[in-house]
Amino acid sequence: MAGLCNGFFGSGGGTIVVPAMVHLLGMKEHDAHATALAVILPLTAISSFVYFKSGFFEWDVIWKVAAGGALGGLVGAWILDRISPYWLRKVFGLFMIIAAIRMIA
Repeated sequence: MAGLCNGFFGSGGGTIVVPAMVHLLGMKEHDAHATALAVILPLTAISSFVYFKSGFFEWDVIWKVAAGGALGGLVGAWILDRISPYWLRKVFGLFMIIAAIRMIA
Protein backbone atom coordinates (compact mmCIF):
# COMPACT_ATOMS: atom_id res chain seq x y z
CA MET A 1 0.00 0.00 0.00
CA ALA A 2 2.84 2.40 0.85
CA GLY A 3 4.50 1.71 -2.50
CA LEU A 4 1.24 2.36 -4.32
CA CYS A 5 0.74 5.69 -2.55
CA ASN A 6 4.35 6.68 -3.11
CA GLY A 7 4.23 5.86 -6.81
CA PHE A 8 0.79 7.31 -7.49
CA PHE A 9 0.90 10.48 -5.38
CA GLY A 10 4.65 11.07 -5.27
CA SER A 11 4.56 10.80 -1.48
CA GLY A 12 2.43 9.38 1.26
CA GLY A 13 4.46 6.35 2.20
CA GLY A 14 5.08 7.67 5.71
CA THR A 15 1.40 8.31 6.34
CA ILE A 16 0.76 4.62 5.76
CA VAL A 17 3.98 3.03 6.99
CA VAL A 18 4.33 4.84 10.35
CA PRO A 19 0.81 4.08 11.67
CA ALA A 20 1.05 0.52 10.35
CA MET A 21 4.32 -0.11 12.17
CA VAL A 22 2.99 1.40 15.39
CA HIS A 23 -0.43 -0.27 15.40
CA LEU A 24 0.16 -3.52 13.52
CA LEU A 25 3.76 -4.28 14.47
CA GLY A 26 3.73 -2.71 17.94
CA MET A 27 6.78 -0.52 17.28
CA LYS A 28 7.59 2.52 19.38
CA GLU A 29 6.76 5.89 17.77
CA HIS A 30 10.38 6.98 17.42
CA ASP A 31 11.46 3.64 15.95
CA ALA A 32 8.57 3.66 13.47
CA HIS A 33 9.36 7.17 12.20
CA ALA A 34 13.05 6.39 11.79
CA THR A 35 12.42 2.97 10.22
CA ALA A 36 9.86 4.44 7.82
CA LEU A 37 12.60 6.48 6.18
CA ALA A 38 14.60 3.35 5.43
CA VAL A 39 11.47 1.60 4.12
CA ILE A 40 10.42 4.53 1.95
CA LEU A 41 13.87 5.06 0.40
CA PRO A 42 13.68 2.13 -2.06
CA LEU A 43 10.04 2.95 -2.86
CA THR A 44 11.03 6.50 -3.69
CA ALA A 45 14.03 5.40 -5.75
CA ILE A 46 11.89 3.11 -7.90
CA SER A 47 9.12 5.69 -8.31
CA SER A 48 11.68 8.37 -9.18
CA PHE A 49 13.20 6.16 -11.85
CA VAL A 50 9.81 5.60 -13.48
CA TYR A 51 9.00 9.33 -13.34
CA PHE A 52 12.45 10.15 -14.78
CA LYS A 53 11.97 7.72 -17.68
CA SER A 54 8.58 9.34 -18.37
CA GLY A 55 10.16 12.81 -18.53
CA PHE A 56 8.33 14.29 -15.54
CA PHE A 57 11.40 15.77 -13.80
CA GLU A 58 12.04 19.52 -13.63
CA TRP A 59 15.75 19.64 -12.82
CA ASP A 60 15.89 23.34 -11.93
CA VAL A 61 13.32 22.72 -9.19
CA ILE A 62 14.73 19.37 -8.03
CA TRP A 63 18.09 20.81 -6.91
CA LYS A 64 16.50 23.63 -4.89
CA VAL A 65 13.92 21.43 -3.19
CA ALA A 66 16.47 18.65 -2.56
CA ALA A 67 18.82 21.11 -0.82
CA GLY A 68 16.01 22.38 1.39
CA GLY A 69 14.82 18.85 2.04
CA ALA A 70 18.28 17.72 3.10
CA LEU A 71 18.54 20.59 5.56
CA GLY A 72 15.02 19.86 6.82
CA GLY A 73 15.93 16.20 7.21
CA LEU A 74 18.85 17.08 9.44
CA VAL A 75 16.71 19.37 11.59
CA GLY A 76 13.86 16.84 11.71
CA ALA A 77 16.15 13.99 12.79
CA TRP A 78 17.64 16.23 15.48
CA ILE A 79 14.14 17.10 16.76
CA LEU A 80 12.97 13.45 16.62
CA ASP A 81 15.77 12.54 19.01
CA ARG A 82 14.53 15.14 21.51
CA ILE A 83 10.72 14.99 21.37
CA SER A 84 8.59 12.80 23.63
CA PRO A 85 6.48 10.02 22.08
CA TYR A 86 3.33 11.85 23.22
CA TRP A 87 4.22 15.05 21.34
CA LEU A 88 5.57 13.14 18.36
CA ARG A 89 2.20 11.44 17.93
CA LYS A 90 0.33 14.75 18.31
CA VAL A 91 2.54 16.63 15.83
CA PHE A 92 2.40 13.77 13.29
CA GLY A 93 -1.39 13.55 13.64
CA LEU A 94 -1.75 17.31 13.20
CA PHE A 95 0.47 17.17 10.11
CA MET A 96 -1.70 14.41 8.63
CA ILE A 97 -4.88 16.41 9.31
CA ILE A 98 -3.44 19.56 7.72
CA ALA A 99 -2.26 17.57 4.69
CA ALA A 100 -5.71 15.98 4.30
CA ILE A 101 -7.49 19.35 4.52
CA ARG A 102 -5.14 20.86 1.94
CA MET A 103 -5.76 17.97 -0.43
CA ILE A 104 -9.53 18.24 -0.08
CA ALA A 105 -9.73 22.04 -0.33
